[in-house]
Order: sequence, then C-alpha cells, then structure tokens
Amino acid sequence: MRKLSMEELGRKSVDEVKASAKIPIIVVLENIRSAYNVGSVFRTSDAFLVEAIYITGYSAKPPHKEIKKTALGAEDSVSWTHFASAAEAIANLREKKYKVYAIEQVEKSTHLHDLAWETHEPIAIVLGNEVTGVDQTTIGLCDGCIEIPQLGMKHSLNIATAAGVVLWELVSRILKKETDVNR
Repeated sequence: MRKLSMEELGRKSVDEVKASAKIPIIVVLENIRSAYNVGSVFRTSDAFLVEAIYITGYSAKPPHKEIKKTALGAEDSVSWTHFASAAEAIANLREKKYKVYAIEQVEKSTHLHDLAWETHEPIAIVLGNEVTGVDQTTIGLCDGCIEIPQLGMKHSLNIATAAGVVLWELVSRILKKETDVNR
C-alpha cells in the first residue's frame, strides 16, 4: 500500500468546486460560538460538495482568521449566506422546498440511521450552539429532529463532528443509490 500524491488525488480547484454539481444539502449554523467550528464545517461541506452553508445569528462568518485556519480555503469554495436568525434561514429554505431537520436530542427524535429520506429530496440540517444546542423555537420550525445515537458516557458531540457524521450518512446514501443504479 502506498499513500497517494496530491496529483493522484485529482483535487479540484476552487473554481472547479464552484462549478461542480452540488449535493442538495444545506447546513444551517445557529449561533455557533467557535469560529474554528464554523471553519471545520466549511471544510467538511467542501469535501462532500454540499450546496451551501447558512450562517445565522452571531456565528462567525468569512472573512475570519479562525475560520480560515480550520477551513483551509473551503470558505472560498463553499457558497454561504448570513441570516440574522435561523427563522429567516428556514423561511428561505421553505421557499426552496427543502425539508429541514434540527440535529438535536428531543422527544420523538429520529435516529440518524432510521431517517426516512429520499436522496433526491433537498434537505437542510440545523446545527446549534455548542452549549445550548438548537434553540427550541427553531426546533418548532423544523420538519423533525435527527439524533445521532451515542453509546458512551457523553451525550453530545462537538458540532463540527456532528456535522461530519450527519453529512457523511446523507452523502453515503446518495453515493450508494448512484452505485446501485449504475450496476
């Protein structure tokens, strides 16, 4: 086994990523305290060709030194918009016919692996503040809540980690369906 070189990986340029067909997923960041977490979500969103990031409330937005440090250029390749509130972002998503799910532990939440979602349907995920999570008012505006099952002592994940877990689950379903169709 040999590690692949950067040339062998066939990485896209910023312009190529911007021109690429996107996965119909929008990530909504609600009042994220850490600009490092915002930057990390940019980097993950770039990796999965996510359509956009909606930054809401007091979450840091580009240009920002700490975002740049963790995004490693993804803040330039991923489309983003700032909204004063998550409610405004969700209203925009509703106009675009997106299903909206908060990533939160609530009564009657749906475990991520049990989510009934057709991969051709546009979907948005809302990730909340590192301490308080997704605001209850915002939860009320969503189609439902997705919970990442956790088996250990801790009952929460860093929002950047949660974003990676959820985005990978959604994108892997799309990739699997494309593979199944091409067989």
